[in-house]
Amino acid sequence: MTKTRRIVVTGGPGSGKTSLIEALAAAEHATSPEVGRAIIRRQQAIDGEALPWRDRALFAELMLDHELEAHARAEEATGSVFFDRGIPDVIGYLTLCGLPVPPHVERAAQQVRYDRRVFIAPVWPEIFEQDTERRQDLDEAQQTFDAMAEVYPRFGYDLIELPKAPVAERLAFVLEMLRAS
Repeated sequence: MTKTRRIVVTGGPGSGKTSLIEALAAAEHATSPEVGRAIIRRQQAIDGEALPWRDRALFAELMLDHELEAHARAEEATGSVFFDRGIPDVIGYLTLCGLPVPPHVERAAQQVRYDRRVFIAPVWPEIFEQDTERRQDLDEAQQTFDAMAEVYPRFGYDLIELPKAPVAERLAFVLEMLRAS
């Protein structure tokens, strides 16, 4: 039986993570979409409080819950599952917001593990765009990248920076790096 590999793609907003995850899905790899955008869409639809501009701590709790669920769902897969962010991103988010990291979030990041190699997308001004769900500016995107670059190694992960290249090249890069490991 092949062990499921859980591969995380992290980084700042607007750096091409989701495009890479979509390319992996199109190439018939198992994927798990970013939970933050889905939470924002659902909360906006109901005028909910769990929005990053209303209640950041509640937003983080919902992200953690969804990340735990996505991690558990990956157990059903064989081979690799590619995640658009992971549990350590929740800690990076809380830290970036100046909020305390609750002990249960810290425990989740320590106990619920992904593949040791994590891909991180650098800030890429040429492709960065804001929208109704992504309200961060380019400076906040850099701060988010920096937070993720700090938090993942703290939990024992090795970061591999994605090249600033077209999606097809990024896809080939990721698959080659995984074959080599």
